[in-house]
Amino acid sequence: MTDAQSYFSNRLAFETDPSDVYAGQKAGTAFALVDVRGDDAWAQGRITGAVHMPYAQIAERAPTELDLDTPVVVYCWSPGCNAGQKGALEFARLGYQVREMIGGYEYWVREGQPYENDEGPLERVFDATVMVVRQARAARA
Repeated sequence: MTDAQSYFSNRLAFETDPSDVYAGQKAGTAFALVDVRGDDAWAQGRITGAVHMPYAQIAERAPTELDLDTPVVVYCWSPGCNAGQKGALEFARLGYQVREMIGGYEYWVREGQPYENDEGPLERVFDATVMVVRQARAARA
C-alpha cells in the first residue's frame, strides 16, 4: 500500500461526514451520535437524535450511559473546532469504536439535515455552497 493509500484509508476509518451520518440514521444503522460541545451550544441547536456529552465529561459518563459495543460518532461546531477530536480521543481511550463527523454541526445544518433546539425542530436550510440544492431537496422530501 502506498503512503497516500494508507493515509486516506486511515482517515476514512476514523472520520465520517454529515451526509453519511444522516444516511446511516435513515437506514437505522446502530450508532450513538454524540454532541461534545458545551451546554450553551447544545441549547442553541443540535442534531436531532444526538446525545449531549461535553468532551470533558466523557471519561466519567460514557461507561455508564453508552454501551461499549455501540459505535460512536462525535461532532462539535465546525471544521474550525477541535472539540470533536478531543471527544473522539476520550472515547478511544475508553475502548469505544469512534469516528469524528467532519464539518460538525455547521455542515450538518448547511446540508439541510434535521436539527432542533429546546423549543423543537428548526427550519431546514439547504446551502448551495456545500451541495446541489435542487437535488438535495428532492432527495430529503
